[in-house]
Amino acid sequence: MPLRANANIEMTVRMADDDRKRKSDQSGPGTAVITKTKPQTKRPNLYRVLLLNDDYTPMEFVVHVLERFFNKDHEAAHRIMMHVHQHGIGECGIFTYEVAETKVTQVMDFARKHQHPLQCIMEKK
Repeated sequence: MPLRANANIEMTVRMADDDRKRKSDQSGPGTAVITKTKPQTKRPNLYRVLLLNDDYTPMEFVVHVLERFFNKDHEAAHRIMMHVHQHGIGECGIFTYEVAETKVTQVMDFARKHQHPLQCIMEKK
């Protein structure tokens, strides 16, 4: 008989625990659900850096600018320079806004320092 009595007590305790769990599951005042959301990052806008042709800037100077400021090898720089010469405009690279702005400023300052009218611009891609 003592076994039965213990079994009944255990049963009662379990039922009491189940009742407490049900009561705590109910949302009441002072209860909040916190969810963690992952922020979505947007890709930055890209800008094309372009060189404009003029009749005064030497071709070798343009090649030098492309090698120095845009890390082009001699062949790629020559190809871009010829495109600028033949079509009036050529793309040096595509960058984020800040990088493109810096490249344009560097090229323009370098051209002015060497007394060349070379124009470098940026446009949104």
